[in-house]
Amino acid sequence: MLGMLVPTRSYGVGMHSSIRRTLADDGTATVTVQGEIDFANADELADCVRDAVLEGSPSTVQVDLQGASFIDSTGLGALIEGYRAASDASVRFVVTNPTATFRRVLVVTGLTDLFGLDEAAEEGSERAEATGA
Repeated sequence: MLGMLVPTRSYGVGMHSSIRRTLADDGTATVTVQGEIDFANADELADCVRDAVLEGSPSTVQVDLQGASFIDSTGLGALIEGYRAASDASVRFVVTNPTATFRRVLVVTGLTDLFGLDEAAEEGSERAEATGA
């Protein structure tokens, strides 16, 4: 498994986030988010997903939100950019492990299908707790 930790910064007091990218033997690239996804690091998340698509030639890119503590509209935009990069390269894109609150945001915005959440649920994907808004 190839791993890369991409530290990010937050302009909030005492807030930290990081983005980690791994490539599994089965061809799945996983971008794992810890902390916040907001204006301070949304571009870094989008870049990390694009890099995963371009550098690893994965069959699937999944963004794991298990460790995400917050996401704002710029974070949603970064996920959409990641989806577009994957789609342009004919790579499957899936968001995994959103909290119930974050999942509701994706339902209201119409992004669940785009992010493969219904598909992941059908495959028996476990949902871990993380706070999102």
